[in-house]
Amino acid sequence: MSNVWRRHRGWITPAIFILPAIVLFGVVIVASSLQSVWISLHEWDGFGPMQWIGLGNYEELFADPQFYTSLKNNVIWLVIFMLAPPLGLGIALLVNQQIKGMRIVKSLFFVPLVLASVAVGVVFTWVYTPQFGLLALLFSAFGASAPALLSDENLVTFAVVFAALWPQIAFCMVLYLAGLNSLSEDLIGAGRVDGARGWNMLRHVVLPQLTQVSFIAIAITAIGALRSFDMISVMTQGGPFGSSSVLAYQMYEQSIFSYRFGYGAAIATILFLIMLVFIVWYLNRIMRAEDRSA
Repeated sequence: MSNVWRRHRGWITPAIFILPAIVLFGVVIVASSLQSVWISLHEWDGFGPMQWIGLGNYEELFADPQFYTSLKNNVIWLVIFMLAPPLGLGIALLVNQQIKGMRIVKSLFFVPLVLASVAVGVVFTWVYTPQFGLLALLFSAFGASAPALLSDENLVTFAVVFAALWPQIAFCMVLYLAGLNSLSEDLIGAGRVDGARGWNMLRHVVLPQLTQVSFIAIAITAIGALRSFDMISVMTQGGPFGSSSVLAYQMYEQSIFSYRFGYGAAIATILFLIMLVFIVWYLNRIMRAEDRSA
């Protein structure tokens, strides 16, 4: 036994440390995902026996107008959330300056990140209240009445997305601050010698060194937009009339309140496939960009 250990300890030791994580990932993620796909092929209320219906849940889903409303809202979330990485980078560049009092400014921008999403949702629900919220105070200063954003089916999704965008910008800012603190001083010094200043320094020296950070920021932001749930649950519960619902909330609503776990699993499977397509496409673009720059 000792001879086997000595001959193979180069890979056995790392395998022992990695094995618990692999088992946990396999049980919690892979097995759960496969089980969700299996449940989506059944009619099930979560308690009694499952009844096989094949693709019946998917046929009903693609004929459901609410599914397309939720899908459209997910696209709106994704598009608006893509503002978070560039805005986070801009704020990170600002607060990274060696200016007196900048630490206080940096802490103010950091506040949304440490707040729970539920707390952010409650705060913005008050902000959007048309009778006495902060938005009402701003409109009243100009002699106008604030719109009831959370009651308007055409505006409610945008109101919720911009509320959720606030902590997402803070998250991207923290990522870029970490990236800025690890920049190569040699490359920056060489850029200064070559006359790079301002935009040219940012474009040709700083941003290429932040490629990996940008990859993480965009990927996490996109996944966060696609699986958005908590802000909607706190602020609108999918209303009015389902106009602010997204796929994740529709899945929750169908499974928990309507006791249609098979239908909810079908929505979860579609959402997983959308995320998978985006991740594969994004990774492919990143790999091609790295191959071209190599």
